[in-house]
Amino acid sequence: MLNKCPIDVSSFDRRYPPAFFEQPTLELARQLLGTVLVHRSSEGITAGRIVEVEAYCGPEDKGSHSYGGRLSERNRAMFGPKGHAYIYLIYGMYWCFNVVSGPPGLPQAVLVRALDPVFGEQLMRSRLNAPHAPIHSLCRGPGKLCKAMGITGALYGEPLWGDTLFLVPGELAPDEEIGSSHRINIAYAQEYAHLPWRLYVRNHPAVSGPSRLRR
Repeated sequence: MLNKCPIDVSSFDRRYPPAFFEQPTLELARQLLGTVLVHRSSEGITAGRIVEVEAYCGPEDKGSHSYGGRLSERNRAMFGPKGHAYIYLIYGMYWCFNVVSGPPGLPQAVLVRALDPVFGEQLMRSRLNAPHAPIHSLCRGPGKLCKAMGITGALYGEPLWGDTLFLVPGELAPDEEIGSSHRINIAYAQEYAHLPWRLYVRNHPAVSGPSRLRR
């Protein structure tokens, strides 16, 4: 199941153009599945194919950090150029990585929830102190993903077509299908908590959440 689309390190030279990120957020979320997230750090290169995302659709979305048009030091990246990294801390200890998205002027983003590791497995294991964990578990869940990939607030606002933290165009394998569900752990969003704005590769073992939300 894992690594159905072999990744050549030389392909890390490819990038999406900035305009790619200005399309409707739900469309972008779907197209990000199969895309490869790469982080070049002083420790080495890590990369994973995106297999699970959640869309956050701006001021009307009660689940979004920009709900009501609120601008803060935390969410300022959402109000800036599209295609940049919005990275925030949850529970005071876990970083979460988002792609700033949507039409110009609207503060929207796509949360990347899970990756299928394709490069730098040993570095991921070292960062997680998980020498024997199944490879598909290394980037399952947004907090674990960032720890394995070495993504922290130091990369906040990074353009995702640069040389440090970037997205390499990719696609799903022919037999991979996209599933959808409500977003996870946002009951506070009231009616917006039930919208099918979480997209994932069906039955992929790297996808996070309860098993019923992977089918």
